[in-house]
Amino acid sequence: MRHRCRVPKLGRAADQRKALIRALTTALLRHGEITTTLTRAKVIRSEAEKMITLAKDGTLSARRMAGAVLYDQELVQSLFAAVPERYGSRAGGYTRILRTVNRRGDNAPMAVIRLV
Repeated sequence: MRHRCRVPKLGRAADQRKALIRALTTALLRHGEITTTLTRAKVIRSEAEKMITLAKDGTLSARRMAGAVLYDQELVQSLFAAVPERYGSRAGGYTRILRTVNRRGDNAPMAVIRLV
């Protein structure tokens, strides 16, 4: 049973799942757009939006919390410098998920997640 289980397992152990989410979030914030499976895109949407919200806050505490999740400290610096003017007036919804064709090998539903 998976009643009230809100965390998608992604077929991985907890430590591997956390590392995957951190890596995908870092790649999304660095490149602005990545192609991945639909389930992974839905999982990293929440992490990416949390990082952007922290960057909008701009405090030292928020910078440290973002640095604990993202792998690249230079990315954290650039994120905190660029986000307030880009998303300052937006109340949320910083990412967009667009479905694409299914993957050829296993027919997994694919998606492009990009920053708005």
